[in-house]
Amino acid sequence: MRQLLLVLSSILTLSSLNTSAITIAGTTPDLSEMRLVQKFNCNNPQTQAAINECTKLSYQNADKKLNQVYQQLISTLERPRKQKLIAAQLAWLKFRDTNCEFQRSRYEGGSIASSIYLGCLEDTTKLRTQQLQEYLKTDP
Repeated sequence: MRQLLLVLSSILTLSSLNTSAITIAGTTPDLSEMRLVQKFNCNNPQTQAAINECTKLSYQNADKKLNQVYQQLISTLERPRKQKLIAAQLAWLKFRDTNCEFQRSRYEGGSIASSIYLGCLEDTTKLRTQQLQEYLKTDP
């Protein structure tokens, strides 16, 4: 009788759980869908994949800095100038992306194309960040 109560108690407990929770707990991960994260030495990348990944990280850092400076600048501007900066930034983004796509097109299909594109994005973004920093210095 005691065992029957334990079994019934277990069934009630399991039935109160979400089916998805039971399914998730009972499945093994599909290794083909898992993306392995590899840490690269970006001071001395040894493969094209490492170069591409490091270039991506470097661009992301430059983009983060640009966005910080942009937010800082835009918060100091009056509405008419703020609108002009927004329009200029949108035009600049279109130019940057199109220009970098052009640079990448020379290497289309090659493993280096990604790092060429990302390197261009990074360089152009750093130049724009410098411009925005100058505006911060000269605008009241």
